[in-house]
Amino acid sequence: MNNTSNDIQIQSDYWNRELDAFSRIYSQRKSKLSVLLDRIFRRDMFERFQFTIENCAPFEGDSFLDVGCGTGIYDFELVRRGAARVVGIDIAENMIRCCREGAEQNGCADRCTFVHADLLEYQPDCTFNVTFGIGLFDYIPDPLPVLEKMRGVTSDKVIVSFPRFWTWRAPLRKLRLTLRGCPVYFFTRRKVSRLMTQAGFASHSITRIGKLHCVIARVKD
Repeated sequence: MNNTSNDIQIQSDYWNRELDAFSRIYSQRKSKLSVLLDRIFRRDMFERFQFTIENCAPFEGDSFLDVGCGTGIYDFELVRRGAARVVGIDIAENMIRCCREGAEQNGCADRCTFVHADLLEYQPDCTFNVTFGIGLFDYIPDPLPVLEKMRGVTSDKVIVSFPRFWTWRAPLRKLRLTLRGCPVYFFTRRKVSRLMTQAGFASHSITRIGKLHCVIARVKD
């Protein structure tokens, strides 16, 4: 299975449409009931945020690449904690526009750069200490070339998440997103481990967080 230009266009169109709904999850610009329901049914999103930020440490002086940056909340937090440089890339133009506006509002535009690009076409001018892709592989039919590229542009570690296959929510999510024109993919722990090995990482660890496999992969021993 390959990641075709048609796959990328489908995902780009979907996330351009979903910008407002997605941004409200983290900003909590919703009713109190909706915020409570998010905390219950989208708890994984908040826990994976904490997992990622904690495992990005140390922050001071390091550079980070956020693949599928969405609205940039991870990037603004990394700058707040002392990151020297953060680059976020996303295939959805609306997400990148939102990130650039957010960088200005958060006073971190001097250390954040946002690029409208697909990772496989992106040619950075440096390597990054840490590269991460959270909520990214839910929507990629062939993760291997993306993981290989992430490893190739990173000097230390890569942090990624994969939605677990054997959960009660997986078939419901599959149906809901398929009906909305957005293919979604799920992974067993064994498949995740095999992908990390095939991508050439020196070592990796997998942590189960709710309905997710969260991975820290080392580029070198």
